Amino acid sequence: MPDWFDHLAARFLVFDGPDGSGKSTQFGRFAASCREAGLEVCEVREPGGTSIGEQIRHVLLDPANHDMDLRCEMLLYMASRAQLVEQTVRPALQRGALVLADRFISSTLAYQGTAGGIERADILEVGRFAIGARWPDLTVIFDVDERVAASRLSPLLDRIEQRGVEFHRRVRAGYLAQAAERPESFLVVDASREVDEVTEEMMEGIGAHVARWTA
Repeated sequence: MPDWFDHLAARFLVFDGPDGSGKSTQFGRFAASCREAGLEVCEVREPGGTSIGEQIRHVLLDPANHDMDLRCEMLLYMASRAQLVEQTVRPALQRGALVLADRFISSTLAYQGTAGGIERADILEVGRFAIGARWPDLTVIFDVDERVAASRLSPLLDRIEQRGVEFHRRVRAGYLAQAAERPESFLVVDASREVDEVTEEMMEGIGAHVARWTA
């Protein structure tokens, strides 16, 4: 294993990207590699990750809730996130574990912000209230265009996945804009390629960021 794995203890990494980007596969691979290196890994997902969060997740993703107001949607994501940080993320970091999150506030900025139309400043204000000072050390964005992403999705789409190609094109743009604005805290990985190639680029990119943390 690369030496930089040793520097991941008490770090907070987020894997994010459009629906269908393959991030969950890479999330699983990275978590397994970290455990093999001897790290304690705390895996969480959003929305969800706690009993309360999983109940919120059901409400958010249920296609029957098609009339949900966008502000309500954003606030529910933040409510799930607040519970997750307080109950799971912060205690794990305090004991020295690596926290790996499948989605975080970067998703809200892309989906409800860039794609949905809520002002970025409003999302960040609520986000600061919901999660306090402990934001991710690194957010890895698995980038894929909306048509390739759609071809990878299950035909049983949840409420968010059902929003169509144009919406998901804006989602992708939202992720890329965040990465361009804060390159020191984001890594963009080309997720359109074969799985092993994506893993290789991901590992090299995360290793480069860790090297900067320890320089």
